[in-house]
Amino acid sequence: MTQLAESQPHVEPVATAATTPQRPWLPAALAGTSGVVVLGLLMLLWFGIQQREKGTVGEVSVPLRTAPDFQLGLFDGGTFRLADELDKGRPVLVNFWASWCGPCIEEAPVLEAGWQRYRDQVSFVGLDVQDTDSDALAFIQKFHVSYPNGAGNSGPTSITYGMRGVPESYFVARDGRIVRKWNGALSTADLERFVNELLRPSAN
Repeated sequence: MTQLAESQPHVEPVATAATTPQRPWLPAALAGTSGVVVLGLLMLLWFGIQQREKGTVGEVSVPLRTAPDFQLGLFDGGTFRLADELDKGRPVLVNFWASWCGPCIEEAPVLEAGWQRYRDQVSFVGLDVQDTDSDALAFIQKFHVSYPNGAGNSGPTSITYGMRGVPESYFVARDGRIVRKWNGALSTADLERFVNELLRPSAN
């Protein structure tokens, strides 16, 4: 699991022709919030990742029973909405990631192979956080990632889900319940186990 605050410190973007703007991870809604509240959120993020680095990478308890709906602006110009996929009767794998994250590099081929195997039955979506579009797109091209990925609204969504680091994955059943939450890189065996769990009639 990669620590967000240390791996990619947030710097306010300067929009010039010579630079690539960095997308802020914290949602714009926090811009007017007191510094104490923002600091508290960052300390919570740091504490969660420190605990994970002590051996808590893997399956963890889920604080949310139902997956919050979200709309994500995709890199290809489209839009992904969780509720739309659930309305189609498809379970969803929601994955938070970043191009600078070492475990995300390890996980990328596993997710793409899983997508190729289960794409007719399960929806995959990647939410890129605290990153630049150019680096994210280079990552997607390097690892031949073909399932939907984007960054539009990923910051507020990561806050809503209680994300504490990357990669982090949520396995959402057809009825919207979060069945599993996984911190850190997924292995092929774990991915297949959790996806097959979503596909069992008892999971829905």
